[in-house]
Amino acid sequence: MILAIMTMATVCASAQSDKTPVDAYFTTSEMPDMLKWCPAPPDTMSAHFAYDITQYFWGKTMRLNKERADIAIRDAVYGIDCIIREFSEPFDLQISKEETPEIYKVLREGTATCDSICKWPKKYYMRKRPFMRFNETTLYPEDEPHLRKNGSYPSGHTLLGWSSALLLSEINPDRADTLLARGLMYGESRVIVGAHWQSDVDAARLAASAAYARLHTSERFLQQMRLARQEFRVKKGLATAAEVKAYKKEAKKRAKAAK
Repeated sequence: MILAIMTMATVCASAQSDKTPVDAYFTTSEMPDMLKWCPAPPDTMSAHFAYDITQYFWGKTMRLNKERADIAIRDAVYGIDCIIREFSEPFDLQISKEETPEIYKVLREGTATCDSICKWPKKYYMRKRPFMRFNETTLYPEDEPHLRKNGSYPSGHTLLGWSSALLLSEINPDRADTLLARGLMYGESRVIVGAHWQSDVDAARLAASAAYARLHTSERFLQQMRLARQEFRVKKGLATAAEVKAYKKEAKKRAKAAK
């Protein structure tokens, strides 16, 4: 997995180049409230927090592996651009706004909707990040001023990576193992970078799964997923003649609406 990822392009220059408003499937208040069902961050005197500390030092040892450290640095750049860059290869199709508009749309809007689930717990707990507690630097120091003002629990990056893996696995289930492995690695990178505790990452994976289940109660999301799967089959040469015709019809409709 690491060798495959190392063949991809370098770090994104910006977190997100697409500045068009995101049409989320649900508002934050319509998403599951983590404060009502997800455990609080571990107490600093607990065994769970001792494990967090152990994992922090494990992450520091992983920085000695340059290949893995480079991946962790790439994963630190938050946004849809970097998700596309890191997940297109395991997805087995280059994703872009221009060439795969249906997949791009559901990925961008779906993950943005899932991300909103962490808004309230981050503000409520305002947990100190590991690099702050140990007064050390991270592998991605340019992000530290922002991170100091943003709660550590749960990990927003992990939530983005895991929800992306779940969504893309649904579109291309044949690559689910590879996509989920990359999603798991994406969260692991947050520990290696030093920006998150292990419990932040674990909670975010749980939150992403809950948020993704909520997406499936949206008819608009389900319709967009149908279009995305259809587009994937067309681009990979798996579609029937009827599917290709329907896809081209939808593409013309979208182009007309954009004018």
